[in-house]
Formats: sequence, C-alpha cells, structure tokens
Amino acid sequence: MAWRRRLEVFDRQLNPTSGSDSPALTQTSKGQVHSICQPGELTDRGRETTLALGERLRSLYVGQLGFLPSLLNAKSSSAVYLRATPIPRALESTQQAFRGLYPPTSRSAELPPPVIVQRAIQDETLFPNEGACKRFGELAKAFADRTAQIWNPSPELAYINKRIGKYMPAESPIVKVDSHPRLSGVMDTINATLAHGPATKLPSEFYDDQVRANIDSVCVKEWFVGYTESSEYRKLGIGALVGDLTQNFVKAAQSTAKSGSSSTEESFKISLSGCHDTTLAAALAALGAYDVNTAKWPPYTSSIAFELFQTKSATAQTPSVTGSGGSWWSSLFSSAPASTQSTATRTPVAEMTPTQQSSLDGHFVRVRYNDTPMTVPYCRAAGRHLEGDESFCTLRAFKEAADAVTPRNWKEECRANLGQPAVMGAVSRPPGL
Repeated sequence: MAWRRRLEVFDRQLNPTSGSDSPALTQTSKGQVHSICQPGELTDRGRETTLALGERLRSLYVGQLGFLPSLLNAKSSSAVYLRATPIPRALESTQQAFRGLYPPTSRSAELPPPVIVQRAIQDETLFPNEGACKRFGELAKAFADRTAQIWNPSPELAYINKRIGKYMPAESPIVKVDSHPRLSGVMDTINATLAHGPATKLPSEFYDDQVRANIDSVCVKEWFVGYTESSEYRKLGIGALVGDLTQNFVKAAQSTAKSGSSSTEESFKISLSGCHDTTLAAALAALGAYDVNTAKWPPYTSSIAFELFQTKSATAQTPSVTGSGGSWWSSLFSSAPASTQSTATRTPVAEMTPTQQSSLDGHFVRVRYNDTPMTVPYCRAAGRHLEGDESFCTLRAFKEAADAVTPRNWKEECRANLGQPAVMGAVSRPPGL
C-alpha cells in the first residue's frame, strides 16, 4: 500500500508558552508536513549516500572486476546475501545499497523481492549490544565513566564549554562526557547538521574546528578505548560478529579446497550487512587497526570491506578475488546461513585438524575502511601476509587474530563476571599489539 506520513505532537511542543495538549502536525522549516523522519530513520540525504555506495560497489565488483553477475535472476540471485540490524536506518541503508548494486533494470522481472535477514534484538551481534549482553553493558558503562572522570575536568572540555556551553539546557548547563545531552549526542547533532545543509545549521560556535576536534577525540575514547584494553570487551562487544565473518571465509576456503572452484551456485559471493558507526570502529579496534588516540569518528555512510582472495594456484603469489566482496556492511559482515559445517568452520585454528588447517592455504583477507586498505597488526609478522603487502593477511593469520577476539558462547559469557571490575588484571591489547 502506498501511503504518506504526517507526524503529530502535542501543541505545546511547538508553542512552549501558549500551547496545550491538543494534537498538532509538525512541519519542516520550509513548511513541509509529509514524509518527516522518525528518530532512527534515514533522511533523504542518507538514502542518497547509501544508494551511491551501492552504485560504487556495482562499479567495482560488476564493472571492473566482473566478480558479481551483471544481472540477477533465479539462477544467480543467491550471489547476494543481505542482513540488517533491527534499527530502521540500518534496514533502509541495506535496501538502498542493494538498489544501487542491483537497480531494477539489472534484476529479472520474475525475480521475487530480495530476502533481508534480521535477528531479534536480544540475539543481535551486528552492533555492540549493551542491552542484550548484560556484562558488556557493565563494561561499557565502566569505561564511559572512566572517560568522564578523566576528561570532564580537562582543558579540552573547558574549551568546548567556553564556546558552546551557553547553549546547554538549564538543568544540565555544563557540557560533559556524561551530561544531558551527552557529549556524544552533541557530536551526533553537529555531524547531522553538517550533512544536511544551511536549513539545519546550529550557531557557528558548534563548528569551531577545535570544538569539533576535541569532541571527536573524547567521544572516540569513550566508546572505543575498551576494545584496546580488555579482551572481554572485545569478545562481548564485537567478537561474535568477527567470528561470523571469519566463519564464512573458512567455509568458502574449505568449499574451494573440496570442489576446486572458487564458489558454488548455492553460496553467496557478497554479503551486505546494514550496521552502525559503532560496529565499524569496534571491529577495527578489536583487530588493532583503529588507534583511539588518533582516529576520527566514522563519518556518515562509512564502509568496511572484508575481502577474501584466492591465489590462482597453490603456489601463486598474486591473489584474486574469490567468494566475497564488501561494503559498509561489508563482504561477509554478517552471520552465515545455517550449515552443517558451522561447528567445524568456527573451530579455532589451534584446534583444527591438519587437513582443516591446510584448507586455509592459498587464501588472503584484506580489510578496506572507506576504500583505504588497513593493516591488521597481527598480520605484520613474516609468513602472515602476502610478500610485499602487509594489508593482505593470510587467511590462517586473520583467523588466528579473529579467534583471539571471538567468544566461545556469547550469551553464556554475557552472563559471566557480573559485578566484577571492568579490567581484571593487566591490560590486554588486541592481537599483534
């Protein structure tokens, strides 16, 4: 059913001094009343940028590499696997990216609508899930509180308050890591207005370069420093997802070893997973590829591609793309479809049989963040990467790094250590650091 939305609020929300509890329709600054976004949804600008991302994926994986089929039909539709979190903007982003990758003209008329896999919120591991994982919620709060203790009295926050403190609400007049709104909420508002042009602009002080740099630096530490200091934080925050994507790589490699081809008709070649900025930075930080002291908060429509490559022969040293491509989302940035191989493909390298370990040979993994190849520190050592290019991890080395951050039983570990200190014992760095 085609329909148009109007949003309704209490009149007093629009007219604080003279309004009542009577219903009133909201409108934009230009007087528009239709299609106004609810919190958590994509704006038109967001739809444009995620569509453009899908178009770039098509240009690379269909046009330049010939890796994906140019036309999706009943025979080739399994090449694409779609996944999204329950958050509306993640689902809408997946839809827009898929439309860019395969516009209607590149899908056969008889093809049914694509399937997008989702999980109930209590099972979701496509973002750091503080609500479903009670222990991770404790850890996240502890690291956020520590950040507040360190940075609230800092010169950086003093400068922020000097410039924008006068705009804070009376009940929370000082900008803090844990104020209301939180510092990260102020950052989100600034970034959203920058993405949408003059009609949404805040007072000029919010765009002071030093204000923005200070906010970004502190928020990155609040949200992501835990991944650089705690093995438990890495495992519960993002490790289950890292385990999922690595499991898919292993499954693809084992399928290749068994069949002698780089893919099968049933397996997907690219998996797009609609997720969040906290997913991207967490995944990079857990693998040691995101320095919280220098990194910036992921911009809107950021993307990670986890790509699997296969050598042309068992001894070749020039890898070529095989059963996966990537996106913001990312290739294989999702849980695998049900498989009888699930247990074997998730087994840590150290516990694999020699035959299982040998199936990883001849495969490489590359991580690209916003189209820039990243180096996973664990893969820098000799023998763990393609000779001459440290950004190409051997699949074995990548899996060893992933094993170090993957929980054995996410839900069980989410219920363990409740009430214990956030960091027990020495600081634990990501693999390779």
